[in-house]
Amino acid sequence: MNVFFVSLGCDKNLVDSEYMLGILRNRGYDFTDDEAEADVIVVNSCCFIGDAKEESINTILEMAQYRTADDERCRALIVAGCLAQRYADEIRTEIPEVDAIVGTTAYDTIADVIDRVLGGEHVRELESIDRLVLPDAERIVTTGGYYSYLKIAEGCDKHCTYCIIPKLRGRYRSVPMERLVKEAKELADRGVKELILVAQETTVYGVDLYGKKSLPMLLKELCLIDGIRWIRIQYCYPEEITDELIEVIKEEDKICNYLDMPIQHASDRILKLMGRKTDRAQLTSIIDRLRKEIPDIALRTTLITGFPGEDEQDMDVLLDFVEETEFERLGVFAYSAEEGTAASVMPDQTDEDIREARRDEVMQLQQEIAYRHALDMVGRELDVMVEGRLVDEDTYVSRTYMDAPGVDGLLFINTEQNLMSGDIVKVRVTGANEYDLIGELCDESA
Repeated sequence: MNVFFVSLGCDKNLVDSEYMLGILRNRGYDFTDDEAEADVIVVNSCCFIGDAKEESINTILEMAQYRTADDERCRALIVAGCLAQRYADEIRTEIPEVDAIVGTTAYDTIADVIDRVLGGEHVRELESIDRLVLPDAERIVTTGGYYSYLKIAEGCDKHCTYCIIPKLRGRYRSVPMERLVKEAKELADRGVKELILVAQETTVYGVDLYGKKSLPMLLKELCLIDGIRWIRIQYCYPEEITDELIEVIKEEDKICNYLDMPIQHASDRILKLMGRKTDRAQLTSIIDRLRKEIPDIALRTTLITGFPGEDEQDMDVLLDFVEETEFERLGVFAYSAEEGTAASVMPDQTDEDIREARRDEVMQLQQEIAYRHALDMVGRELDVMVEGRLVDEDTYVSRTYMDAPGVDGLLFINTEQNLMSGDIVKVRVTGANEYDLIGELCDESA
């Protein structure tokens, strides 16, 4: 039977989707990229913010049309993931075409769930959100084969006032190190060259299992794996970054000098309302330390504008901080009031147009900063990872160590030489635009 799979939301959700694909392949299911040809449709959903929730609902409604189509090809519509966990009852009531609900910690049951649906059942599979799922199946990597995400933990203990994740994903649970190393070796054997470490927070990895922050130890083990060329670290809470972690990044050539460090704001008052554990002075100190110890580090962050109570003075503080810090990479979300969070019932909720206008103002400033950074790269020689080739052009798309896939910039290589996705080649930067770079192969790569 053919399964059509839709994975929405973050890269951590994508890892769950890849495990589900592996489980279904082991059970004998085939896959199709045409929903009209599917016997089974699975939507792995997201509901982190309002836009994500809307996208998930619209996708489910779109897929529901195939469940009721005249040809009756589709026999099962399954909704998994965060939206399923959060709104199980509402989905079944409002979208009766949905045959099964699979929660965030029950995705390893996906094959059994589909079998039960095909046997005539309506299924609701919700496990404890504190369960750690460790599937036996081999993931089907969907990222092209040369890079892959490695989810090192599940859940979160931070309880930021705007975030619903702890209620959907449970408390923080680290994946045992030996399992992660085994999985990374298997990925390397299958051609993966770049590992991207993800979790709701990577910096406290291992505290629950080993009694201390063990990310540096894990990184050292991963660096020993043949075939892995780049290791990238995402979702590092600034207050949890240790001297030991900085030292490992400095020492290990395979670890990209890149750190994703979401700070959300720079106004002390707003940071406190958000339930964050840092203030502006501490953020500045951490950033200065990182740049002093690793001079060519690329720092990425995310911000939220329009948080309840944010006024013009708070906004000025944020803009001043962005201008002063000059993050190499930066993204901004307009605040989304999520039901069930402490922030959603705070006074002084900001209007949507104000949230979005402030988001746009920060992004306009960052665009100028990013362009300055890009111009500074002209003339430098960098190792880049080839992503693919533009159709009908002698131009290849690649990424530098400063760029995570899907969220950061690209480097375009003009060459008649044949390159393969996943190749790492040396490029001289010859030009720049707002976020992307242009380059040519160096002689030693030709």
